[in-house]
Amino acid sequence: MTDNAELVTAFTELYGTAPEGVWAAPGRVNLIGEYTDFNDGFVMPLALPHTARAAVARRTDGELRLHSTDVPGGVVQLRVDELAPHSGHGWAAYPAGVVWALREAGHQVTGADIQLTSTVPTGAGLSSSAALEVVTALALNDLFELGLSASELAVLAQRAENAFVGVPCGVMDQMASACCTDGHALHLDTRDLTQRQVPFDLAAHGLRLLVVDTRVKHALGDGAYAERRAGCEAGARALGIGTLRDLPYDGLDAALDTLAGSGADESVVRYVRHVVSDNARVEQVIALLDAGDVRAAGPVLTAGHVSLRDDLRVSCPELDLVVSAANAAGALGARMTGGGFGGSAIVLVEEADADAVTKSVLEAFTSAGYATPGVFPAVPSAGARRTG
Repeated sequence: MTDNAELVTAFTELYGTAPEGVWAAPGRVNLIGEYTDFNDGFVMPLALPHTARAAVARRTDGELRLHSTDVPGGVVQLRVDELAPHSGHGWAAYPAGVVWALREAGHQVTGADIQLTSTVPTGAGLSSSAALEVVTALALNDLFELGLSASELAVLAQRAENAFVGVPCGVMDQMASACCTDGHALHLDTRDLTQRQVPFDLAAHGLRLLVVDTRVKHALGDGAYAERRAGCEAGARALGIGTLRDLPYDGLDAALDTLAGSGADESVVRYVRHVVSDNARVEQVIALLDAGDVRAAGPVLTAGHVSLRDDLRVSCPELDLVVSAANAAGALGARMTGGGFGGSAIVLVEEADADAVTKSVLEAFTSAGYATPGVFPAVPSAGARRTG
């Protein structure tokens, strides 16, 4: 569905009346800082041009009607006062969870008709679910005049995913979708949600950031994500700190010795090493961008991938192949992005080398017998907004 007019027409045909407006919220890629957000750490996402869009009208009768042009099936009809966590509903759990979270927080949302469509690839680690949540939250915030800030909407959207859908994600994806700005990466401190928009104009430096969607589907609800989160929390407890954010990078080696000496599971030692070093990598990349030395961020990205592959063990053969093939073909650096176990990788390249690097990655996938990946440039784009 290419534009607002088509979405409005589809809404009108479906519900018999025109929507009160149209809103959009983007997917994201994370430049650096993975699995750090639920440890109160640092992340650095940027919004993609790909968005979830919603045409919405208020209802006053307690009915919530949801429909997506992207999913086969009819309208999902729910009662706002009967919404309950972990009650299923498939894709509709994401927008329904937002309504539940708003009402749980005391906001008088009395129902809505919602028609959704999205260009964010699903299962690609690009936060298609957060985009659905944030676009719903923003539309309802505007229509019901709730007066919530972008950050507050992101936190409610995260609560929807954590408590209603049942995925224990951190707040990065929702904050990126709600708060990113055009031409910038978002330096987010997930402890206090302070944020800084860091200029990230790759074209001005003759560079390009490619997203390579491996087409390998991941599902964060499968327990692997929750296991890593539990391991990180166990590491913090064993070290006597609130979260791994409290462990400075220069204290990491001593902390790892302490963990090993206390009989901590070796997986916990690995997880702690990844999180603390990835927090340091975010600060490294910020310093390089501030100094105008964007190219030097490439090796930091690759180091991040090695840590995700070896310490956190959330990569997969396809993601590793993107990184190795791209770097062998002259990329400045590459890493998996998002939750892992499939999904996407990012590749920082000289603009002049983008086609050759892309060709090398595609050829490597063909040689390995893998499905052809999707490749597109990540253009730092605007966060959630009203579009009609």
